[in-house]
Amino acid sequence: MRSIEICAGAGGQALGLEQAGFEHIALVEIDRSACATLRANRPNWNVIENDVKSFSAIGYKNIDLLAGGVPCPPFSVAGKQLGHDDERDLFPEALRLVKECNPKAVMLENVRGLFNLKFEDYRNNIKVQLESMGYECFWELIQSNHYGVPQQRPRTILIALKQEYAQHFVWPIGAVAPPPTVGQVLYNEMVRNGWKGAKEWADQADRIAPTIVGGSKKHGGADLGPTRSRLAWEKLGVDGRGIVDEAPEKDFVGMPRLTVKMAAMIQGFPPEWEFTGKKTPAYRQVGNAFPPPVAKAMGGAIKRALMVAQEDRLEEVAL
Repeated sequence: MRSIEICAGAGGQALGLEQAGFEHIALVEIDRSACATLRANRPNWNVIENDVKSFSAIGYKNIDLLAGGVPCPPFSVAGKQLGHDDERDLFPEALRLVKECNPKAVMLENVRGLFNLKFEDYRNNIKVQLESMGYECFWELIQSNHYGVPQQRPRTILIALKQEYAQHFVWPIGAVAPPPTVGQVLYNEMVRNGWKGAKEWADQADRIAPTIVGGSKKHGGADLGPTRSRLAWEKLGVDGRGIVDEAPEKDFVGMPRLTVKMAAMIQGFPPEWEFTGKKTPAYRQVGNAFPPPVAKAMGGAIKRALMVAQEDRLEEVAL
């Protein structure tokens, strides 16, 4: 299964799709730091550092999957929810690329705000355009913690498949077991420098995290979000006012802050995934990422639909 991805960021979606069995033919990303992260972790990936608006998919005709996490500010409260009036809205570009490469399947993720009533006409317009190109659309609000991510992170996911594949698509079932707690996920990192209070901290950090917020280049720094988010982190024993370079030292007293690596683990990244650049841009890469476990689950469902359809065709040919 071959795929191209737009707005690839630091690789959350790409990693999950890779785990689901997709081979990335091209990954398009405009942010230099994020591109460096992609190249550092997967030197064999074809990372194209470019604006999606300047990218053409004509050379990728009939690819299996076109995926992407188009920018969320046009539909988020923080981004003022300007929708199609926001210059950062890249859904039109995604639709252009679909027309150019005619993929078997499309997957685009975004924030919960896209499901607000004010964007109903906008969503319907996207659906109509995809249907005119021969796709059947599936659009749902997904809770990331249902797929093992230790975080409250709702995402809207649009999956569109050509008619011959759509009949075989079923939304993936979430994990049977509850997601791990923040304490369970981060204990080994918190104790890395011998912090005596790590076990006690982990025991009381017994819930999943609030949504990791990445911020933008124009606003915000390396912190865990607005006041409400910081209060939620405080209940988990985490100081959300900033990100630090190292885990707590042996005799540390007080509420620890997260490192970039810790924040990434809350997003569902494996510990070995490295984020390049200085602390603030590295943290933004984490905060804006699509959790790999969710991408893996969605990619697996798409792959199954494509494979079942292909098997059906082979049986028809054999008969």
